[in-house]
Amino acid sequence: MRLSSRLPQGFEPNALAASLARLRAQGQEVLDLTVSNPTRCGFTYPELEIRQALSLPSVLAYDPDAQGSRSAREAIAAHHGHGLRAEDLLLTASTSEGYGLLFKLLGDPGDEVLVPSPSYPLFEWLARLEGLTARPVPSYFHDRWHLDLGALEAAVSPRTRAVVVVNPNNPTGHFLTTVEWAELTNLCAQRGLALLVDEVFADYALEVADDQLATALLDLTPSCPVFLLSGLSKVAGLPQLKLGWIAVRGPGAEDALEALAFLADQYLSVSAPVQAAAPRLLELAAPIRTRILGRLWTNLATLDAALAHQPQLSRLPVEGGWSVLLRRPAVDADEACALRLLEEASVLVHPGSFFDLPGDGHLVLSLLTRESQFREGLCRIFPWL
Repeated sequence: MRLSSRLPQGFEPNALAASLARLRAQGQEVLDLTVSNPTRCGFTYPELEIRQALSLPSVLAYDPDAQGSRSAREAIAAHHGHGLRAEDLLLTASTSEGYGLLFKLLGDPGDEVLVPSPSYPLFEWLARLEGLTARPVPSYFHDRWHLDLGALEAAVSPRTRAVVVVNPNNPTGHFLTTVEWAELTNLCAQRGLALLVDEVFADYALEVADDQLATALLDLTPSCPVFLLSGLSKVAGLPQLKLGWIAVRGPGAEDALEALAFLADQYLSVSAPVQAAAPRLLELAAPIRTRILGRLWTNLATLDAALAHQPQLSRLPVEGGWSVLLRRPAVDADEACALRLLEEASVLVHPGSFFDLPGDGHLVLSLLTRESQFREGLCRIFPWL
């Protein structure tokens, strides 16, 4: 049987994943400093209220709407504010599915989207599975991360259909600045491109810069088509309740939403229970986010205190999100370093190359980790760095 060329040539795990599986099979405890699932991080959830939200009588009714239930869209619009309306939204089963719909909407096989790098590696496969190419365009670091607008403009080709940005970026934590936003929307407007803005981490601002763009929704009338993505996974810390959404603004928004609804209508993938529960889940979300933010700040302070005694190590600014970039002497490849930390210190970290970070001097840690595990993990890895 011949498989599609859109798939990987093989499914063998990389060296780090293979080593992790072997250690766990041997019963060895590994401290995971890459954890991104809040439900596994010891947070207190309003369990009774969540269960009640999912047991409303309306969860037994099925009244499909290609854009998603109006009550859920109204609640999401109220959560975001900035003039967003239920009519501007389309619900998806996840942010990843949202990308799939948008790539179907915007491109034909062989077209491409531009993705500022470093960034999460999922974009390559989400685009490839739709027959598109995700073309990375390096950003640069000077005191903080910056989009290279000149490089983005130079990368636009006749097959380019969109630019994808994450605000704040995963894993760099970089929020777009207001100047970057103006230049980016102007570039897209001039070159006839759509702008996809992933704001799943937008509620988790940390080391705030005066000029940062807190959300793309601040621009009520963007000069290019803008598709903003988010979901319950980060907004409410509930990744298991699969609900994402796309907000559409800018030129052609009404036509784009009509076409997206046609695409979504072929799948109707969003479950009725989570749509019925969404208004109540969003009401419950603020305290959950507060607990997560508290964890992020605590672990960031723990890291800073530890780094004060490690002159060879430093960290990059964390404007937002759940990750921190640890900078180390690049005495070996970052993948080799991560493998050494796993096998010698029993601690899992991400090598910077996983996110296309330049050079070999970066490791990526999750600030979502339980405080005690984060402290212990740092104590274990620092002697090896």
